[in-house]
Amino acid sequence: MQSAANESLFGESFRPHLHFTPARNWINDPNGLLFYKGKYHLFYQHNPSGNLWGNMSWGHSVSTDLFHWEHLPVAIPCTDTEGIFSGSAVADINNTSGFGSTENPPLVAIYTVHQNDGTHQAQHIAYSLDEGITWTKYQNNPVLDLGMKDFRDPKVSWDAVNNRWLMVIAKPEEHKIAFFSSSNLKEWELLSDFGPLAATGGVWECPDLFALRDNNGETQWILIVSLNPGGITGGSGTQYFIGNWDGKTFSTNQKETLWLDHGRDNYAGVTFNGTHNDERIFLAWMSNWEYANDVPTHIWRGSMTIPRELAIISTGGTSKLVLKDSQQFKKLSRSPGIGNALQLPSEIHISTILKSFAIKFFDDQGKYIELAFDQVNNSLTLDRSHGWLAQSEEAQQHLPLLQQPESIQVIIDHGSIEISAEPHLGRVTSLHLLTGSQLQYELTNGNPEIKHETLFTTPQK
Repeated sequence: MQSAANESLFGESFRPHLHFTPARNWINDPNGLLFYKGKYHLFYQHNPSGNLWGNMSWGHSVSTDLFHWEHLPVAIPCTDTEGIFSGSAVADINNTSGFGSTENPPLVAIYTVHQNDGTHQAQHIAYSLDEGITWTKYQNNPVLDLGMKDFRDPKVSWDAVNNRWLMVIAKPEEHKIAFFSSSNLKEWELLSDFGPLAATGGVWECPDLFALRDNNGETQWILIVSLNPGGITGGSGTQYFIGNWDGKTFSTNQKETLWLDHGRDNYAGVTFNGTHNDERIFLAWMSNWEYANDVPTHIWRGSMTIPRELAIISTGGTSKLVLKDSQQFKKLSRSPGIGNALQLPSEIHISTILKSFAIKFFDDQGKYIELAFDQVNNSLTLDRSHGWLAQSEEAQQHLPLLQQPESIQVIIDHGSIEISAEPHLGRVTSLHLLTGSQLQYELTNGNPEIKHETLFTTPQK
């Protein structure tokens, strides 16, 4: 949500209202996702000096509900020779690291330090004793160094079964995910490697490992791995594995590649540590490395997806990972839509009872994107070629469906569209370049029932 008091920053054509953006400059991967003392901490890859990739540092924002954000100073800055790449953050409640006390537990960030000459990556830590406002780098860094050129993106969480910290980290060029354990966040022991498997058309990055109970009450383990290039629709993409974690190794019987999103703009996503009641909230960078530098924004560049809740749905002997509306999203207030005008951001529900349809969303500049459902072939397609970068080689974003959905949910905002085939049949997340505070829509095929609501929220600071 953007502030009316900062029109020079937040009044730009493509600045989203519902999706997180930095106040200024470049962002990519979400980092250090942590819920602590009633606040969601979002750290992110950030260039404090410009709106192109470079000077990688950790930006920082906090929220009480995942939609209204307060922007804070840069948390962990780069140096002249080192970039601060992706990683995670934990609340060290038992003070295993010794950086704080049981009365004032430290927050600990675990991140990759990248040598700017491209020769080396290793894992470092920093700690905060004021709930993430200021950070002190550990004097004996690095805490994990394999002497590798590419070794990055540690996701650390507490393993309550074995009473230790667990790190999941990528060996990108080898298409492997490594697992390490530690008692104090300072010394790490290798447990095992996983991979290569499934999609290997690009480097593996930004892994995450966690357990979820499916709709039948069975516990299953999920390993998320981002891939660039080689995504299902070109460039960046996010795959996942469903399997078993025995405390040392991850194994799976999975044969096919499973994709979390069939759109072009859901990458490097990971989940929040510290959320309540086993809620697993997922947030990703809403862009693609094929064109991230070319998106025509100026004061800022880059945004995050809507925060979603992950769930496992098991039917007929197969399981899939799905992205659901989070409880935080469901709490947003709504106002009924009027006619064919969409006040952005809007939520649209399209009934598929009347079979195939096509619907065009367009602005007053002649740009449009088109969403189509083919009941005969049971597929959903988004064509943004008439509302996207002229120099981009565009392929239709295509979601095959195992059965006919009951409805299509569309969240459309300035610069983005997120589409879900309900219930639990898949998602397409995509950027667009339609402008204006309102869009029009028209049916170009079929006559489905369409209902839409405008999403209202308090502006972002």
